[in-house]
Formats: sequence, structure tokens, C-alpha cells
Amino acid sequence: MKKVTVIGGGTGTFVVLSGLKKHNFDLAAIVTMMDSGGSTGRLRDQLGVLPPGDLRQCLVALSDAPELWRKLFLYRFEKGDLQGHNFGNIFLSALEKVCDNYDTVIDTVSYVLKTKGTVLPVTFEKTHLCVEYENGSVIKEEGNIDEDNPERSRIVNAYLEPEAHVNKKAVLRI
Repeated sequence: MKKVTVIGGGTGTFVVLSGLKKHNFDLAAIVTMMDSGGSTGRLRDQLGVLPPGDLRQCLVALSDAPELWRKLFLYRFEKGDLQGHNFGNIFLSALEKVCDNYDTVIDTVSYVLKTKGTVLPVTFEKTHLCVEYENGSVIKEEGNIDEDNPERSRIVNAYLEPEAHVNKKAVLRI
């Protein structure tokens, strides 16, 4: 069986994985863990958890569970204190708080969603993507990068703050 590994996060990775799972591949997703916008950013800030959003999308994309489970993990609250939050993000964050390690979090959600493939965070460390622009400005946190560049200056440097170590399982998969 051919091995296919997708590296990324967000909607693009979700779409690619959703298509690939229909074929007979040994699938894996190596997921970015730097998201800081929306529901994910709020959960990171308020609960001190790893960013769940991109991971959740990859797990749902690879899911062979009944459609109700997929809808539930993609459901976004529209009102009240949970407005803007995604059920799956809250579920992953709660699991992180009660599990001994993040591998257990992923294994549990993979079991619930009957994933076809492996989902590997690129790191288990809490880090942020930062960029330096040609004009000298620096933007920290992925959620701010697109919004805080009105001059559309070119990126000349990208880095993580703090520096992070790569997940050894992700390296082995590549």
C-alpha cells in the first residue's frame, strides 16, 4: 500500500484529506500547531491548551464515522458565551485537560471518529508563528499575520516563538 503524507492545516488540508481517504492509501497528516485565531485562539489563551482547530479538521476529514459525528465535530455555536466556538475544539481541549498526554487525546478522537489514517501534530509545544516584513515590522501569532500587513510588505523571515521541537513521530513518517 502506498504511503501518502499531507503536511499542513486548515481548510486546504481538510479538502485534500477528504479526497484522499476515498483511495486505498496509508494516509497520514502532519498538522501545524501554530493557529491562534478564532475559537482556537480563545481556547489557547483561556485554557492554555494546544491549538485544536487544524487537528480537529484533519481528524474529521479522515473520519469514517456516521455523518452525525462529523457534523457534531464541525458544529460552531452561534449564540451565547460559546458563540464562535466549535464543538470539536472544545472537546479536544477538554480531553487535553483530562488525559496524561496528547497522543491519548488524538487516539481517543480517532477512535470516536473512526479515522482512516494517522494524525500527527508537528509539535507538542505551545508556540506561535511570527513573521518579519521587508519594512521591518514584526507580527506575532498566526491569527494576526494576514490582518496586520496593510502595506502588503513582503515577508523576509518567519520563525516560531518560543522555538519548538518537532514531534519525532512526524519525522519518522516523512
